[in-house]
Amino acid sequence: MANKIDLAGRFAAVTGGAQGFGRAITERFLDSGAAGVAIWDRDTALAEKTAAELKGRGKVLPVAVDVADLKSVEKGRDETIKAFGKIDILVNNAGLGGATFKVQDYPIDNWKQVMAVNVDGVFHCCRAVVPGMVANNYGRIVNIASIAGKEGNPNASAYSASKAAVIGFTKSLGKELAANNISVNCITPAAAKTAILEQVSKEFIEYMLSKIPRGRLLLVEELAALAAFCASEDCSFTTGGVFDISGGRATY
Repeated sequence: MANKIDLAGRFAAVTGGAQGFGRAITERFLDSGAAGVAIWDRDTALAEKTAAELKGRGKVLPVAVDVADLKSVEKGRDETIKAFGKIDILVNNAGLGGATFKVQDYPIDNWKQVMAVNVDGVFHCCRAVVPGMVANNYGRIVNIASIAGKEGNPNASAYSASKAAVIGFTKSLGKELAANNISVNCITPAAAKTAILEQVSKEFIEYMLSKIPRGRLLLVEELAALAAFCASEDCSFTTGGVFDISGGRATY
């Protein structure tokens, strides 16, 4: 049985919440008593399917959102607030792994796509949601970065750079909002069994696994547990922090 984390009465929005880390986080939030979780996902059909599967565990709202598009994010925010009344918790989880090429061969369009989702997407969602949190003098923002943002992975320059940007953004926003009872933290997971692995080569997966002292991939439930703590009232003093969950890979 999972440890108890109290999210009672809180309303959350989870980007990329239809599968992988996002779904696991949504489930953990519901099991922790969240009053409602909005799944923000550009795959509307999958979001609706996931919401239907989880309806017995609590209130789940599927919302069509493309985080790379600010107008889409603002529309999703408005739809969520109309249904929930407020957004207490924002989890920026949606992300792209991108191609695996050396820098000189890296496709320009793929680079831009990774940055649009992984970096611009986090900025768009925070920009849209933060004013409401400030008005309520409460908020928890959890950004899903990556161990690649700390250490860099060869042949994955776009992904590594984008996740390093998320770490820097988290530290900046955490300082901006520190006086508003809003905690902004990020999590740096190692590789896990999620759909993002379908975007990279088998050799690249083996490389990442070889770097993890635990000798296995991260479980999505383990990431969700840490995200739930970061989203809770208990995470009241730490902000701009980087929570490692890399199986011992991180060197700092």
